[in-house]
Amino acid sequence: MFEKELNNYWETVVNTIQDGVMIVNTEGRIISVNRAFENITGFQPEEAIGQLCSILNCNTCELVREGGSCHWCVMFERGKLSKQKCTMLRKDGSPVNVVKNASVLEDSDGNVTGAVETITDITDLIDKEVQIEKFRRELKAEDRFHGMVGSSSTMQHVFDLIANAARSDAPVIIYGESGTGKELVAKAIHDGGNKKGKPYIKVNCAALNESLLDSELFGHVKGAFTGAHKTRQGRFEAAQGGDIFLDEIGDLPLATQIKLLRVLEEKVVERVGDNRPISIDTRIISATNRNLKQLLEQGAYREDFFYRINVIPINVPPLRERFGDIPILAETFFRRMQMKSGKNIQEVSKAALESLMQYRWPGNVRELKSAFEYAFVSCNGQTLLPEHFPAGIDRDAVPLEMASTTGQSLDGIKRQRLVGALNKAGGNQSAAARILGISRTSVWSQMKRFKINVH
Repeated sequence: MFEKELNNYWETVVNTIQDGVMIVNTEGRIISVNRAFENITGFQPEEAIGQLCSILNCNTCELVREGGSCHWCVMFERGKLSKQKCTMLRKDGSPVNVVKNASVLEDSDGNVTGAVETITDITDLIDKEVQIEKFRRELKAEDRFHGMVGSSSTMQHVFDLIANAARSDAPVIIYGESGTGKELVAKAIHDGGNKKGKPYIKVNCAALNESLLDSELFGHVKGAFTGAHKTRQGRFEAAQGGDIFLDEIGDLPLATQIKLLRVLEEKVVERVGDNRPISIDTRIISATNRNLKQLLEQGAYREDFFYRINVIPINVPPLRERFGDIPILAETFFRRMQMKSGKNIQEVSKAALESLMQYRWPGNVRELKSAFEYAFVSCNGQTLLPEHFPAGIDRDAVPLEMASTTGQSLDGIKRQRLVGALNKAGGNQSAAARILGISRTSVWSQMKRFKINVH
């Protein structure tokens, strides 16, 4: 009686698990399957039982017996099969990606009587992997550089400066409005040169008062001030051999500027509370959204310090000065949010695209990114509409000089803008590139993509 109940329990367990289970005899004929097997393969139990397991058409099965009836008979020789990825065909002929595990069954005398195989459907996982790989390819496209997106001539110039700065050990300063991506530029300089893999330390100069800033930058010794319970290494020491990124360097107090000037000139630091110099080999990359020359005139900035940090200046343009990059930036942020949110949002509406193209973006690229984050939260359908974006974007949109783009897709907008620029430039690709604010190479590649011929 107990054995009969145990068999019933076992049958319930097998039919409850989500993996398909198939038992075959030594000839490869199916003698038992569970409900999950039916769901994965489409074969009803009565259709599968008695059939050879070859009906599943597994693409990794190995035939080892002459005239063998079972495609995975090699498993009988090995005794088991572990985590093998393969593709099977369902009853309707459609493929299904699975992971198989199998083991032989033996009687009490050790004789092989058959085998049991479990089948795990990994179709969703494979689809995700395909999406991720597609996203990786997009990130490596021609208009992307170390995570930055832009095909405009101004951004191509910035990319060239970054590449040159990366090969130098001279101080670099990055100018640009808030939200233009100055931190990305700094990281690209670090990653693009021989300091990649070495320390990269970031300090926000505006977030700390003078006493804390000195301690953060140069470190301190035990007892140097109230709360200094132990000796602490500074950020310059931590960045030894690599780069230190000083963000908001326009907010540095004059006293700290003097100390940093010594660091730049003598390549040494002194911890707060100590007078022993510590040699450092660290390049300074700085960034600011302030006008340092104006601060010089006001006496809020030291001239000698300014010229020491201003060796390689890089100006990152605001988004309104490179509106030709808005379509590819919008597409990039849409794809990223599509992956991140998990929502079934498939497209940006034509009206929403037009609003994005005509808005001035005072918050620059950061504002555009935030706009897509907001839109994905507010949208419950499959299409992003103008009302899903922050209200000010549609209200404050300013019509561009280009022809109307109403009712067109993103590619349609790009193509019409390119055709308009080429017509205005009399077919000259270099002149069209200047009109659009993109590189001549981008004009040529878009002409090829959209099959535009100029006669």
